Amino acid sequence: MAAVTPGPSNIMLTAAGARAGVLRGLPCLLGVTTGMALMMFLVPFGLASLVLAHPAALKLLRWGGAAFLLWLSWKIATSAGRIESASGGTPIGYLGGAVFQWVNPKSWLVSASAAATFLSAGAGSPIVQAASLAGLFFLAALPSCFVWLAFGAAVQHVLHNPRRLRIFNAVMGALLALSIVLIVR
Repeated sequence: MAAVTPGPSNIMLTAAGARAGVLRGLPCLLGVTTGMALMMFLVPFGLASLVLAHPAALKLLRWGGAAFLLWLSWKIATSAGRIESASGGTPIGYLGGAVFQWVNPKSWLVSASAAATFLSAGAGSPIVQAASLAGLFFLAALPSCFVWLAFGAAVQHVLHNPRRLRIFNAVMGALLALSIVLIVR
Protein backbone atom coordinates (compact mmCIF):
# COMPACT_ATOMS: atom_id res chain seq x y z
CA MET A 1 0.00 0.00 0.00
CA ALA A 2 2.82 2.41 0.85
CA ALA A 3 4.28 2.15 -2.65
CA VAL A 4 1.14 3.41 -4.37
CA THR A 5 0.43 6.37 -2.06
CA PRO A 6 1.76 9.83 -2.96
CA GLY A 7 5.30 10.57 -1.85
CA PRO A 8 8.63 11.87 -3.12
CA SER A 9 9.45 8.76 -5.18
CA ASN A 10 6.08 8.74 -6.89
CA ILE A 11 6.31 12.44 -7.70
CA MET A 12 9.71 11.73 -9.25
CA LEU A 13 8.26 8.79 -11.23
CA THR A 14 5.37 10.91 -12.51
CA ALA A 15 7.81 13.56 -13.68
CA ALA A 16 9.97 10.86 -15.32
CA GLY A 17 6.97 9.47 -17.19
CA ALA A 18 5.91 12.90 -18.37
CA ARG A 19 9.41 13.83 -19.40
CA ALA A 20 10.47 10.67 -21.20
CA GLY A 21 7.59 8.21 -21.41
CA VAL A 22 7.21 4.79 -19.86
CA LEU A 23 10.04 2.98 -21.63
CA ARG A 24 12.72 5.59 -20.87
CA GLY A 25 11.34 5.98 -17.34
CA LEU A 26 11.79 2.27 -16.53
CA PRO A 27 15.38 2.66 -15.22
CA CYS A 28 14.10 5.19 -12.68
CA LEU A 29 11.26 2.83 -11.71
CA LEU A 30 13.66 -0.09 -11.27
CA GLY A 31 16.03 2.11 -9.27
CA VAL A 32 13.24 3.22 -6.94
CA THR A 33 11.96 -0.31 -6.37
CA THR A 34 15.34 -2.04 -5.99
CA GLY A 35 16.70 0.77 -3.81
CA MET A 36 13.71 0.45 -1.53
CA ALA A 37 13.94 -3.35 -1.50
CA LEU A 38 17.60 -3.10 -0.47
CA MET A 39 16.62 -0.72 2.31
CA MET A 40 13.88 -3.16 3.40
CA PHE A 41 16.53 -5.88 3.56
CA LEU A 42 19.09 -3.85 5.55
CA VAL A 43 16.90 -1.96 8.02
CA PRO A 44 16.01 -5.07 10.08
CA PHE A 45 19.71 -5.66 10.72
CA GLY A 46 19.99 -2.49 12.71
CA LEU A 47 20.76 0.09 10.04
CA ALA A 48 17.96 2.28 11.37
CA SER A 49 19.18 1.81 14.97
CA LEU A 50 22.72 2.68 13.95
CA VAL A 51 21.63 5.90 12.26
CA LEU A 52 19.32 6.87 15.13
CA ALA A 53 21.97 6.07 17.78
CA HIS A 54 24.42 8.56 16.30
CA PRO A 55 22.96 12.07 16.26
CA ALA A 56 25.61 13.32 13.83
CA ALA A 57 24.75 10.57 11.33
CA LEU A 58 21.06 11.33 11.66
CA LYS A 59 21.69 15.04 11.21
CA LEU A 60 23.86 14.36 8.16
CA LEU A 61 21.18 12.07 6.70
CA ARG A 62 18.47 14.64 7.40
CA TRP A 63 20.25 17.66 5.92
CA GLY A 64 21.96 15.70 3.15
CA GLY A 65 18.58 14.28 2.21
CA ALA A 66 17.01 17.73 2.29
CA ALA A 67 19.77 19.12 0.06
CA PHE A 68 19.42 16.24 -2.41
CA LEU A 69 15.63 16.61 -2.52
CA LEU A 70 15.97 20.36 -3.03
CA TRP A 71 18.45 19.84 -5.88
CA LEU A 72 16.20 17.22 -7.46
CA SER A 73 13.10 19.39 -7.10
CA TRP A 74 14.98 22.26 -8.77
CA LYS A 75 16.09 19.95 -11.58
CA ILE A 76 12.50 18.81 -12.16
CA ALA A 77 11.01 22.29 -11.82
CA THR A 78 13.43 23.84 -14.31
CA SER A 79 13.32 21.05 -16.89
CA ALA A 80 13.04 22.22 -20.49
CA GLY A 81 9.65 23.60 -21.45
CA ARG A 82 9.11 21.22 -24.36
CA ILE A 83 8.64 17.53 -25.08
CA GLU A 84 9.61 16.42 -28.56
CA SER A 85 8.61 12.78 -28.23
CA ALA A 86 8.18 10.03 -25.68
CA SER A 87 11.91 9.42 -25.92
CA GLY A 88 12.92 13.07 -26.03
CA GLY A 89 13.66 13.67 -22.37
CA THR A 90 16.12 12.23 -19.92
CA PRO A 91 14.57 11.29 -16.58
CA ILE A 92 16.39 10.41 -13.38
CA GLY A 93 18.06 7.05 -14.08
CA TYR A 94 18.49 3.79 -12.19
CA LEU A 95 21.18 4.97 -9.78
CA GLY A 96 19.37 8.22 -9.03
CA GLY A 97 16.16 6.33 -8.27
CA ALA A 98 17.97 3.85 -6.02
CA VAL A 99 20.02 6.42 -4.11
CA PHE A 100 16.95 8.60 -3.72
CA GLN A 101 15.42 6.02 -1.36
CA TRP A 102 18.16 6.57 1.19
CA VAL A 103 17.31 10.27 1.55
CA ASN A 104 13.55 9.80 1.28
CA PRO A 105 11.87 10.04 4.71
CA LYS A 106 8.89 7.98 3.56
CA SER A 107 11.26 5.13 2.63
CA TRP A 108 12.79 5.09 6.10
CA LEU A 109 9.39 5.15 7.81
CA VAL A 110 7.98 2.39 5.62
CA SER A 111 11.09 0.20 6.02
CA ALA A 112 11.20 0.53 9.79
CA SER A 113 7.44 0.00 10.14
CA ALA A 114 7.45 -3.06 7.86
CA ALA A 115 10.38 -4.62 9.73
CA ALA A 116 8.69 -4.06 13.09
CA THR A 117 5.36 -5.39 11.84
CA PHE A 118 6.31 -8.40 9.74
CA LEU A 119 9.57 -9.76 11.15
CA SER A 120 9.76 -11.89 14.28
CA ALA A 121 12.76 -13.04 16.33
CA GLY A 122 11.37 -16.57 16.65
CA ALA A 123 10.21 -17.04 13.07
CA GLY A 124 13.37 -18.44 11.53
CA SER A 125 16.48 -17.04 9.93
CA PRO A 126 16.62 -13.23 10.07
CA ILE A 127 18.31 -13.19 6.65
CA VAL A 128 15.53 -15.26 5.09
CA GLN A 129 12.87 -13.08 6.75
CA ALA A 130 14.51 -9.84 5.60
CA ALA A 131 15.06 -11.19 2.08
CA SER A 132 11.42 -12.33 1.93
CA LEU A 133 10.22 -8.92 3.10
CA ALA A 134 12.42 -7.17 0.52
CA GLY A 135 11.35 -9.52 -2.27
CA LEU A 136 7.65 -9.18 -1.49
CA PHE A 137 7.97 -5.42 -1.29
CA PHE A 138 9.72 -5.33 -4.65
CA LEU A 139 7.01 -7.45 -6.27
CA ALA A 140 4.24 -5.26 -4.81
CA ALA A 141 6.03 -1.97 -5.46
CA LEU A 142 6.83 -2.60 -9.10
CA PRO A 143 3.22 -2.42 -10.37
CA SER A 144 2.24 0.18 -7.76
CA CYS A 145 5.01 2.57 -8.76
CA PHE A 146 4.43 1.79 -12.43
CA VAL A 147 1.01 3.45 -12.07
CA TRP A 148 2.72 6.77 -11.30
CA LEU A 149 5.17 6.41 -14.19
CA ALA A 150 2.30 5.54 -16.55
CA PHE A 151 0.25 8.48 -15.27
CA GLY A 152 3.10 10.82 -16.13
CA ALA A 153 3.35 9.27 -19.59
CA ALA A 154 -0.44 9.49 -20.04
CA VAL A 155 -0.49 13.24 -19.45
CA GLN A 156 2.47 13.69 -21.78
CA HIS A 157 0.22 14.51 -24.76
CA VAL A 158 -1.26 17.43 -22.82
CA LEU A 159 2.25 18.64 -22.09
CA HIS A 160 3.29 19.25 -25.69
CA ASN A 161 2.34 22.84 -25.04
CA PRO A 162 5.53 24.43 -23.60
CA ARG A 163 3.58 26.55 -21.12
CA ARG A 164 1.67 23.54 -19.73
CA LEU A 165 4.89 21.56 -19.47
CA ARG A 166 6.63 24.35 -17.57
CA ILE A 167 3.67 24.53 -15.19
CA PHE A 168 3.62 20.74 -14.76
CA ASN A 169 7.37 20.65 -14.09
CA ALA A 170 7.08 23.53 -11.64
CA VAL A 171 4.24 21.82 -9.77
CA MET A 172 6.09 18.47 -9.64
CA GLY A 173 9.24 20.23 -8.44
CA ALA A 174 7.30 22.22 -5.85
CA LEU A 175 5.55 19.11 -4.51
CA LEU A 176 8.89 17.38 -4.16
CA ALA A 177 10.37 20.44 -2.43
CA LEU A 178 7.43 20.49 -0.01
CA SER A 179 8.29 16.95 1.05
CA ILE A 180 11.51 18.36 2.52
CA VAL A 181 9.42 19.57 5.46
CA LEU A 182 9.15 15.92 6.56
CA ILE A 183 12.92 15.71 6.86
CA VAL A 184 13.92 18.95 8.53
CA ARG A 185 11.20 19.33 11.13
